[in-house]
Amino acid sequence: MPPSIHTHAITVGETEVRKRYVSWSRGEADREWTCLTLLAAHAPGVAPRPLRRETEDDAPVVVMERLPGTPLGGAPLTTPQTASLGGVLRRLYSVPLAAVRETALGERPYGPSTLPGALGRWLSGPHDLSPCQDAGLVRTAVAAAREWLAAGGELPSPRLVSLGISDLNPANVLWDGRTCRLVDFEDGGLTDPAFELADHTEHLAGRLARFADPRALVHATGLSPDEVDRWHAYRPVWATFWLAMLLPGNGGYRRNPPGTTEMQARHVLALLR
Repeated sequence: MPPSIHTHAITVGETEVRKRYVSWSRGEADREWTCLTLLAAHAPGVAPRPLRRETEDDAPVVVMERLPGTPLGGAPLTTPQTASLGGVLRRLYSVPLAAVRETALGERPYGPSTLPGALGRWLSGPHDLSPCQDAGLVRTAVAAAREWLAAGGELPSPRLVSLGISDLNPANVLWDGRTCRLVDFEDGGLTDPAFELADHTEHLAGRLARFADPRALVHATGLSPDEVDRWHAYRPVWATFWLAMLLPGNGGYRRNPPGTTEMQARHVLALLR
C-alpha cells in the first residue's frame, strides 16, 4: 500500500521552531537533524539552523531557528520566485557528497532505487474502482503504468549523488520577499537531482495549484542536458505514485475532491504516450 501521512506537531516561537515527531520508528528526527546540520555547514541560509535535540513524552524533538517569510503555494511562482527556488535547490544538490556520506545518511525514503519496485507492488491489485467517477479510465491508467513499470527499460539507472529534501510541498517553501528557503527535511537523504525535480514538479499539491512551471523550475535549477533527460524519464514514476495515492481506499482519495483520480489518470496516460 502507498505510505500513510506521518504527522508531527510544530510549535512556533519568536526565534525558534520546535518540531515534535510522532515516534522514533521511521528515523525522521535523525534525518532532519542530519540534513539541517549538513546545510548549516555547506549551504547556510537554505534551511533553518539546527539548535538542539530534545525528548518530549518519549518522542523525539528537533529545535531549529525560525526563518523569516511565509509559505508559498497560494499562487503560482513568479519569475523571481522561480529563479530563487531553483538557486536554492542547486545549492542543496551541491552539498559535497563526501560530507553527506560521512554522516551515514542513507537513501531518501522511496528513492530512485526503491520507488519503482514499490509502485509495481502497490498497483498489482486488486483494486475496487467502483467509487471512481470513471472506473474504466482509472483502470486503463493503472494497467498502462503497471505494464510500463514491469518493462523497466525506459528508467534510468539509479544514482545517489546528492542531498535532497524529498517533500517539496509548496508549503515547505518560505518566501521573505527576496529569497526562498526550505523547511521539512524529515524525509531528506541521498538522491538524484533529476529524480528530486521529477518528484517536485509532479507533486500533486503543486500541480493542482499550478505552483511551478516544470520546465522553468528545471531550467532555474541548472540541470545538465543529461539530467534533464533523466528528469523526463522519472516524471511518469512520480505521476504514477500520485495515481496510486489517489486510488479508492487510500488517503489521497479521501482528501481530494471527486474527479481528482480521473485527472491524475489522464495525466499518467499523457506522460506514458
